[in-house]
Amino acid sequence: MQAALVEEHVPLKSRIAISAGDAATGILQSLAASGALTYYFVSLRGLDPKLAGTVWLLFGIWNAVNDPLFGYISDRTKSALGRRIPYIRYGAPLFVLGFILFWVVLPGIGNSQTALFIQLLIGLFIYDVLYTAIATSFWVMPYEVAVSNKARGTIYIWKIIFMVFTLVVPFAVEATIKPEVGDEAGILLFRWAMIGLGVVMGLIIFFSTFFFKEKQYIQEEEQFNFVTSFKECFTNRSFVVFEVLSFTVMFTQTALMTGVWYYFDMLNMPRAPMLGALAAGIVLGIVAWIQLRDRWGIKRCTQAFTLLFAIGCVLVMLFGRNVILGTAGFFLFGIGFSGGMYLIPLMNGDVVDMDEHRTGLRREGMYAGINSFITKPAISLAAWALLNIMKAYGYNESLPAAAQSYSAGTGMLIGWAGPTALLLILSFLSLFLYPLAGAEWEQIKLNLAKAHAEKERAYLETHGYKFVE
Repeated sequence: MQAALVEEHVPLKSRIAISAGDAATGILQSLAASGALTYYFVSLRGLDPKLAGTVWLLFGIWNAVNDPLFGYISDRTKSALGRRIPYIRYGAPLFVLGFILFWVVLPGIGNSQTALFIQLLIGLFIYDVLYTAIATSFWVMPYEVAVSNKARGTIYIWKIIFMVFTLVVPFAVEATIKPEVGDEAGILLFRWAMIGLGVVMGLIIFFSTFFFKEKQYIQEEEQFNFVTSFKECFTNRSFVVFEVLSFTVMFTQTALMTGVWYYFDMLNMPRAPMLGALAAGIVLGIVAWIQLRDRWGIKRCTQAFTLLFAIGCVLVMLFGRNVILGTAGFFLFGIGFSGGMYLIPLMNGDVVDMDEHRTGLRREGMYAGINSFITKPAISLAAWALLNIMKAYGYNESLPAAAQSYSAGTGMLIGWAGPTALLLILSFLSLFLYPLAGAEWEQIKLNLAKAHAEKERAYLETHGYKFVE
């Protein structure tokens, strides 16, 4: 008599490698898409904030083509390494090269606004092609290296742990080596530090691919054509609601990470208590969401974190010059960040599960691509909103942060936290329309679990896994 199938196991080295490579990609993106890059070109190189905002808007248009197209291509890729690993391994050197190009002072540019505009624009286009390929591949990698949900879950635990570095490193860079306007020695050190960081992160990304392998059976599935695949995503109502939230989280993370580069110096606020409160909020939040996930469900937990995050933004927008209230706002930022790190991937998994229930196919790549298509403009809009609101309130890019006017500081607070608070409230309300909750959804999940178990059994049996008596 046959008993249970031997449990599938993802080696520890594979779980760590996937998570480390994903975190290294996220660290470079945190610096490029949010605070460091904007601060470098606007405050240190002298690019007009309105021109910088225009670059981010043009960059957002590019993503309307880039991201869903890559998601579709990657779903249909067939190779000995799998559907995703080739893009990570062979894309890593080019990805790092694109990142390095941001920080190089090209000969003959000087302070030319046109040249700076072109360098930032072209750099973003080159960098983002490779970022899309690598980040999308890491996003869906748990589905490619494991079949069972239990095995995938062991990967997500490590991804959450490593995800903390994507927040800590940018804050550490801002607190230690961020140069002031006119500090030529500091600017040179900052440029070389960014180049060095890019090389180290690139090596982590590249070598991580030698420690995990993809399952091959999904390559045999026949996928939809591009138009049908694109349309099917938007007939999934849960995906539409999810994208409101996903857009908001991307906007929020970009806006807050960008604003930090201005907040502490422009308003002369103490870093230690506020960053400590942020860290405490992240740790407490992750523990709380893990404990409440099954009791409240993903939907209610997500509503809770968006509401708390919105309250934190309102506190900072209105009372950001007060240390106590500002610190309370940072604590709620941490609660919000932890919700984005832990709950968003789980909700995304439910959305893809609903798609499988409807279509019979696993299409993580296409969903990841369209998600990027929708959310990456949030990066552009967040930077554009902050820069233009600051400029409207009198921000002068030729002056050091501490020399900015009181009005410019007010504009920074409004541009930093105001739009974010509105989007978070909108997300909280839109989640009332999210359908993946309740008894009917639980039954669908049970049916999918049975189908996955059958696929898992059939696949593993044909690849040498044995039954135990």
